[in-house]
Amino acid sequence: MPAAIAVLPQPPLLVPELIGDAAADTEALRDAVRVVATGLAAAASSWVVVGADPGGRRTVAPGTAGTFAGYGRDVRVRLPGPDDAVDPELPLPLLVAAWAAAGTGVTSVRGELVAPDAGAAECLALGDGLADDATGLLVVGDGAAMHHAKAPGGFDERAEAFDAVVAAALDAGDPEPLAGMAAEPAASLWAGGRAPWQVLAGAARAAGVPWKARHRHTSMPYGVAYHVALWERA
Repeated sequence: MPAAIAVLPQPPLLVPELIGDAAADTEALRDAVRVVATGLAAAASSWVVVGADPGGRRTVAPGTAGTFAGYGRDVRVRLPGPDDAVDPELPLPLLVAAWAAAGTGVTSVRGELVAPDAGAAECLALGDGLADDATGLLVVGDGAAMHHAKAPGGFDERAEAFDAVVAAALDAGDPEPLAGMAAEPAASLWAGGRAPWQVLAGAARAAGVPWKARHRHTSMPYGVAYHVALWERA
């Protein structure tokens, strides 16, 4: 079963080189990400990273390198591992995972990608399969992007309730609310984390043990909900 489960968001603004002076606005979020990445690395020296990508279901090997060039600057990162491959289109959740893993001592990080619109049954089944891996499970994705008028998706009054459910589930170490999330309203709220969180739910359920949150953080610096958590076996 997973040694521990971590949840991170995937905004490029986590990377100071990409946002310059604005990095101060997200320092609390960045600190939370560092704490959780360090905690996951302490629990397991190899990770499986789950994220959503429009390319759909695929596995990305440890050792694959990529760049944030598509997000403003050629900041290069690499998934820890023995292989030596380059993917110029490495998806954002894996770029963020590679950035978070740097310096933690993790020796292997494998990516498992799903389509953003993957159904709950598919996501839960993938998580069930990943529950057999004695690794750290890192799940990457953002909450709703419509928390105020200047958010990327504008304002939608449903966003607050949507992310309150996510935050409460992460606080409680409870996979069931995540397992039961519907594809709508997640898609219309631009919440890219829904499918990865349901993979988490499948893995946490299949492990057959209770979980507790060791670290938790939620913030919305630009109207997008960014959730950070580290679950350990209770």
